[in-house]
Amino acid sequence: MKALITGGLGFIGSNLARRLVAEGATVTLIDSLVPEYGGNLFNIEGIEDRVRVNISDVRDQYSLCHLVKGQDVLFNLAGQTSHMDSMARPEIDLDINCKAQLSILEACRHHNPNIRVIFGSTRQIYGKPRYLPVDENHPLDPVDVNGVNKLAGEQYHLLYGKVYGIATTVLRLTNVVGPRMRVKDARQTFLGVWIRNLIDGKPIEVWGGEQLRDILDVIDCVDALVLAARSDKSAGQVYNVGSKESINLLDLGRLLIDVNGGGELLVREYPTDRKSIDIGDYYTNADKIHADLGWAPDVSLRDSLAGLLAYYRKNLFSYV
Repeated sequence: MKALITGGLGFIGSNLARRLVAEGATVTLIDSLVPEYGGNLFNIEGIEDRVRVNISDVRDQYSLCHLVKGQDVLFNLAGQTSHMDSMARPEIDLDINCKAQLSILEACRHHNPNIRVIFGSTRQIYGKPRYLPVDENHPLDPVDVNGVNKLAGEQYHLLYGKVYGIATTVLRLTNVVGPRMRVKDARQTFLGVWIRNLIDGKPIEVWGGEQLRDILDVIDCVDALVLAARSDKSAGQVYNVGSKESINLLDLGRLLIDVNGGGELLVREYPTDRKSIDIGDYYTNADKIHADLGWAPDVSLRDSLAGLLAYYRKNLFSYV
């Protein structure tokens, strides 16, 4: 397999790259290394001589035309992930999560129409759940600019599949955690800040605490990406990818402290500016991807948190 990964130096992209390299794939990584978006050359430590790295931006349509040529599969994982940033700077979110997706698909259409495309979408597009667990038939009602633009990007991928025959699959990912995720701030996930604070001996703050979430280990996420790329059945499909375990944030904080062997937890009132775009309770129904591709999460939440703490105790300096 010749695989191209946008956002390849980021959290999910670099973990995927490691899996593909281990299986003998020829892997090319595209990343802009814009500081706000999580790309980090340390993420490919140990495999740097086994991947090709192209430092470019998915907003640059000219570089994409060259890069998609000859590739078997494109894992399209580049994106702006911060919900608050999307509200503060909506034009940038539009450029990355919406307009750039058209450029990527146009590059595929004109220069490699036989490429297989796996698009990393988000559970955020569902908005505030009307029922739980959320399946793929749930109404789509984003609560922030990020969700609107990710939904548009998702629709572009499905449209290019229907109109131009590009084999595209959409994976709506829940809260993915694991080694190589961003921990310097909450732009990628709140758990990153929690991990950093625990290792630094600082209290972790839980806002509200009653909100239910499902947490997906990056190993399970990568399994879903690879299975989707290998299956003809997944072409044109949308799949939820989430954990079978749900937990409220207060209990998640307590579990993390327990796994860490100590720490302090502070419960705070949910900030007003964030509460207006919070989705409330959410957890995933992933029955469809299990039925079609045989995928199911395998890593327990406790094991996932233990792996996170072990990785960042060793490597925190490279991420802050």
